[in-house]
Amino acid sequence: MKLTLILTLLASLVTTGLFSMPAQAQSKGDEALLEMHKAYNKNDAKRLSALLPQVRGHVLEPLAAYWEMRVRLDTASESEIRQFLNNFAGSYYEDRLRNDWLQQLGKRRNWATFTAEYPRFRMRDDREVRCYALATEAMNTKADVVEEAKRIWYSLREADDGCTYVAEHLHSGRQINALDIWRKARIAMDANRPRAAQAAVDIEAPRASEQVNKIHADPSGYLNKRILAITRNQKELAVLALIRLAASQPDQAAQLLEQQWGRQLSAEERNWTWAVIGKQAAQKLQDNASAYFAKVQKDSDLNDDLLTWKVRAALRQGQWPHVLSATQAMSAGTRSDPAWTYWRARALLALAPTEVQRHEAQTLLTQIASVRGFYEQLALEELGQAITTPERPSPLTPSEKSAALTHPGLQRALYAIALGLRAEGNREWNYSTNLHTPGGMNDRELLAAADLACQRQVWDRCINTSERTKEVFDHEQRFPMPLRELVIRRSGDIRLDPAYVYGLIRQESRFIMDARSHVGASGLMQVMPATAKWTAQKIGLAGFTPQQINERETNVTIGTAYLKLVLDDFEGSMPMATAAYNAGPSRPRNWRKGPLLEAAIWAENIPFSETRDYVKKVLANTTNYAAILTRQPQSLKARLGQIGPRNNMASVNNDLP
Repeated sequence: MKLTLILTLLASLVTTGLFSMPAQAQSKGDEALLEMHKAYNKNDAKRLSALLPQVRGHVLEPLAAYWEMRVRLDTASESEIRQFLNNFAGSYYEDRLRNDWLQQLGKRRNWATFTAEYPRFRMRDDREVRCYALATEAMNTKADVVEEAKRIWYSLREADDGCTYVAEHLHSGRQINALDIWRKARIAMDANRPRAAQAAVDIEAPRASEQVNKIHADPSGYLNKRILAITRNQKELAVLALIRLAASQPDQAAQLLEQQWGRQLSAEERNWTWAVIGKQAAQKLQDNASAYFAKVQKDSDLNDDLLTWKVRAALRQGQWPHVLSATQAMSAGTRSDPAWTYWRARALLALAPTEVQRHEAQTLLTQIASVRGFYEQLALEELGQAITTPERPSPLTPSEKSAALTHPGLQRALYAIALGLRAEGNREWNYSTNLHTPGGMNDRELLAAADLACQRQVWDRCINTSERTKEVFDHEQRFPMPLRELVIRRSGDIRLDPAYVYGLIRQESRFIMDARSHVGASGLMQVMPATAKWTAQKIGLAGFTPQQINERETNVTIGTAYLKLVLDDFEGSMPMATAAYNAGPSRPRNWRKGPLLEAAIWAENIPFSETRDYVKKVLANTTNYAAILTRQPQSLKARLGQIGPRNNMASVNNDLP
């Protein structure tokens, strides 16, 4: 298939006049390009320079030239860099190299060249480069960059030079204060990132920063010290220690805060620490999580992450007033997220609302109601509407299709993907379709680009591009059904809903046939080798070998069989079976212990963010696929149901991997 796709792309390039290199030379260029990819991964500058002449005129020459320049960027002259930027002006690789150069200029504190070059940077997708830019704005124009700088700095999990530099600059100018610095350290410690915490503390209290690693390794050691005259820095270090202890022992941290440290800390420090303890208890699904959050006296002392966990803990206990107050305290951006818009509306409706509150709830639900996602679908149903397939937009015109076909960036992206350079191809594709870059696309152009990817069976680009339209919505393009005969036949054989299978595959692999995860899961349904072997034996698939897992028929056969076994083990609950498919069956078995909950509340309380997001997306996908397959109105709520402790009469399949 890969060779066929390359030949098809080459033919289209020649036909459209975008490329005139003879096919034989193109084939040799492919070989040289793949050799360059190996050399780039080895940082072999000499080999890259030797191979570069062999790809002159190749459709992917800009990529090859980028590799060659990137590995020697530290030693390249400014004139060489500018020559590259001129040679490939307007392309993704011009902007990619400019990004790398801006990083280098920032690290070297070459602010004059950085300031001159930054306005030409189109993608603006590098947070470190943006932090350098904020520093130059603060230095050159005295612009107020504090809120943006803090937002980016707080969101980074690891310390980087750019955001640390702007924080240091703003701190030295007294534009951010000690609390701002310590909050970054708290967030980093809560995320188990001691280096980032230490880098933050070093800005405000260099002598105290050496304590951070010791606190991370032994929080109890610090908390049990006898400190006679406690300073501000020592109190903040105690907060870091309580945060670290709460990660493994929230109840012990609570006891120490209640009995020993609460008297020493400020009200803001107590509020933050109680919220972190509540968050950690909530992630362990402890019933006392909401009680810890109740000790927070001022929600505005918390950040959005802590507030979202306060909402989750309150939902689990049916405490709608706390859901309402916590969503109100969120920042405007977080509050507008469909999840918190939906739960705020539900809280308003649950609290014997006045006519004004009922109207507010209806307005909130109307704002997000659509078929696009999990909470959008729930909002539709809350408004009394079913989930149906939207009417398709008017067909693409020949000129719209031609514009996508002849787009140089899309052609290069498809060629790279066909050659096995998927990551490189994906990046150029995303750049080419981005509205904020030259030639960026409007909704109709995005549909045409997605259509091109669909025709080439590059399903992940098809789906991701179609999902980015704002007003024009092609439901069936967003939810394609490759291998339809195989999936429906295999699902029917084992009495499994084909919409559920498609919903899961779309999330697992985006229909990339040879997809392989970082943990070793393979194929359309991302089956782990050990799971595949166990399932093959369970269903009597004779002669199965691990190499077969990437074969379409085998992967779908084993994946659907395993999914059906998981679904049966969880008594037909799609939310729990989906969580089990992603995180293994033992975890959702534990997560179901506790009160009987709406499945939407149960899903929102899944401790792992990856699994929580996965469950919601698979079930929303499933509902959309069901609407397409059946042409009948659908209900997400009907697929969710309720979740609580297992029926004592139901057997557990303890062999299920």
